Amino acid sequence: MARSAFFLACFIFAFLGFSAEAEVVKHTFKVSNIVVRRLCQNKTITAVNGKYPGPTIKAHEGDSVAIHVINESPYNITIHWHGIFQRMTPWADGPNFITQCSIQPGNSYTYKFNVIGQEGTLWWHAHVSVLRATVYGALIIHPRVGGVGFPFPKPYKEATILLGEWWKADVVGLQNAALASGGAFNISDAFTINGRPGDLYRCSNKHTHKVEVEQGKTYLLRIINAALNSQFFFKIANHRLTVVGADAAYTTPFSTDVITIAPGQTIDALLHANAPPANYYMAAIAYASAPPSISPFDNTTTVATLTYKQSPPSSSSSPPLMPSLPAFNDTPTAHHFYSNLTALHPNSVPLQIDQHMFIAFGLGLTPCSANQPLCQGRALSASMNNISFSFPTTVSMLEAHFRRIRGVYTKDFPNRPLVAYDFSNPSVNNVGSFQLTDKGTKVKRLKYNSTVEIVLQNTAVLAAENHPLHLHGYNFYVVAQGFGNYKKKEAVKKYNLVNPQERNTIAVPVGGWAVIRFRADNPGIWIMHCHLDGHLSLGLAMALEVGNGPTPSTTVPPPPPDYPQC
Repeated sequence: MARSAFFLACFIFAFLGFSAEAEVVKHTFKVSNIVVRRLCQNKTITAVNGKYPGPTIKAHEGDSVAIHVINESPYNITIHWHGIFQRMTPWADGPNFITQCSIQPGNSYTYKFNVIGQEGTLWWHAHVSVLRATVYGALIIHPRVGGVGFPFPKPYKEATILLGEWWKADVVGLQNAALASGGAFNISDAFTINGRPGDLYRCSNKHTHKVEVEQGKTYLLRIINAALNSQFFFKIANHRLTVVGADAAYTTPFSTDVITIAPGQTIDALLHANAPPANYYMAAIAYASAPPSISPFDNTTTVATLTYKQSPPSSSSSPPLMPSLPAFNDTPTAHHFYSNLTALHPNSVPLQIDQHMFIAFGLGLTPCSANQPLCQGRALSASMNNISFSFPTTVSMLEAHFRRIRGVYTKDFPNRPLVAYDFSNPSVNNVGSFQLTDKGTKVKRLKYNSTVEIVLQNTAVLAAENHPLHLHGYNFYVVAQGFGNYKKKEAVKKYNLVNPQERNTIAVPVGGWAVIRFRADNPGIWIMHCHLDGHLSLGLAMALEVGNGPTPSTTVPPPPPDYPQC
């Protein structure tokens, strides 16, 4: 509570222009195609400033950020600043056709936003098509200059660990093929750590990331899952980690030898370099919650090396020590990690709720459309409360909201599924009507400053799997989660209303549920969607329309002069 009050005071001072120590962090992002070599072959990818992964943005809490994006690629592009609240700067959030239209080839746009009330690790990525497969980077927020600093002993050094995926084929072509056929997106050919597959893959000895440490020192690892479609188990041989933050919110220190992390999520963890001086692998494999016969996955392993100074170099005869990794489908280990994080201090979780919602979500089927020439009968889709989200094509939803343009979206997203059924029971697939979804561009209207509770219910339609859901514009409190169907009388007994973990992306358990709460105090249009990119493109999304507050400082401002037009 004390830290929340401090952040609120900082926001007021920054808004009124009284923050003498705040700076403006400026970057120029040139988005273009480059050629890189991975897995024995050259490949053309889209990247920022010729780097893969892209540049790291570093700021302090209280700073302002201005990123001038110049699109020199052949694709339309937007950039999303994943986890940034964007209070009073919703035009800078980045999702295509939600808060802006694309930056077209040859054009530019400057994203401007404040970093208020957040410390820790976030990231940025493309939010058009599947370009975020290679267009991404870290966004690190250090404590305010002259402030209280970290709530743990200052680490000796920091290291950023970006987990990703790699395809030998062109990812845009793969997505186009999937959409044309109505099928699923291809699984990756490799995983990467900081853009490098690691020496367990062919032709990759030179493409292995290295972290050098000194014995007796403590390091802060900033771990980001930037993958399109894969959750990960991450582990370092012969070392334990202490989790101290998640999604740029501090946590109660949590000791673990394995981290589970879903696409979109970040973890801050302290590494104590207290092992005998040697070379150790840090490794990541997929956490695959669905049966492989239903949902195939990449079963390869990416590695980087943790090397102690003055330790002998590794070789083929003396390789780094490999950690013992969980089984791919080790849901108990994943759930133990996801469900045991709590906030460092008691927080402001809403106790009285104005708006209750129950959202059942998962996969489904929809009739083939005219732009799917290879589709046979029905296409794969995904939905929330049986509505498969359709993106607008002529104007962004935020501009339609601001200018009161009708016909872009409707305000009738249902509070509950239209039909109740045994959501988590695989037998639902015996009833074809449960598989069919409707398409629509629907929002849920929320009053400014209202308190919201959403029950997120995973379904078993077509396949039950763990789904990471990301809410733009907000952090939320994860008050409870579990398996099977949500049952209120039993679930409320598990509610943590004192210090629940604070997230912007929640991995809802396979065949299970999660309950989140937040206060709708950030006006604008904010999308909530699955951060498995293949499922977002299938329609696993919905949007919130949060009304303006009573003052100019709680009202959506006009768009900036260089706002992209469709």
